[in-house]
Amino acid sequence: MKYLLMIAGDETAEAHANDGCGGWSEEMEQRGVVEGGAGLRPPSEATTVRVRNDELLLTDGPFAETKEQIGGFVLINCADLDEAIEIAAKHPAAGYGTIEIRPVFEPPPGVG
Repeated sequence: MKYLLMIAGDETAEAHANDGCGGWSEEMEQRGVVEGGAGLRPPSEATTVRVRNDELLLTDGPFAETKEQIGGFVLINCADLDEAIEIAAKHPAAGYGTIEIRPVFEPPPGVG
């Protein structure tokens, strides 16, 4: 099953983001569970897009006005939620930020 790990933290976590993952990436790649991922530029560089009544509305900055912002993501493929939790708990960002685990919607075989 595929899961998206959304890695979030506040502004103080930015310093940690540049430290790398301390071997986590290499371990997970050896296990064969990582399918992709990347760090994100700061929320101040975000652009939010909405269309309302056929009108394009653009806003500079992140959608959510909160101290914690998504700073990166990892797509993993593992057996179940328990394994996804174990993988997320090993990520260094779990020690200073928050990692949200979200199942990826995959239609049943032969559909869509």
